[in-house]
Amino acid sequence: MSKLEYPRPDGVAPGNGYSHVVTGAGQWVAIAGQVALDADGVLVGAGDAEAQTRQVFANLDAALKAAGATWSDVVKLNYYMTDLGALPAIRLVRDEYVDTANPPASTAVQVVGLFRPDAIVEIEAYAVIDV
Repeated sequence: MSKLEYPRPDGVAPGNGYSHVVTGAGQWVAIAGQVALDADGVLVGAGDAEAQTRQVFANLDAALKAAGATWSDVVKLNYYMTDLGALPAIRLVRDEYVDTANPPASTAVQVVGLFRPDAIVEIEAYAVIDV
């Protein structure tokens, strides 16, 4: 695990479940946006934001492990959702994975659609690991 820092910027409102700034030295790991496809490419949780988010985080977890990273190494998460109403379900699942005392920086964006019409959420991650 790399040593990450979470500076608090003066004059910026506190983040709700995210950090504004995360820094660290090490190797950069970029994980492509993950959707709720299982290992066989089957969509999990059609119409269910929480079920889809659980599969997305499971996919992110597998990708982090493949890179030799852990959730403690994650510095940034980008959330794309077709309805901002999914945000509470996303936050619920996210809090099972990230250190809520020092969460990664993040961005949440509502989009018109994802790569297929039954996908509700896509999340990409960036991590920094020791070399």
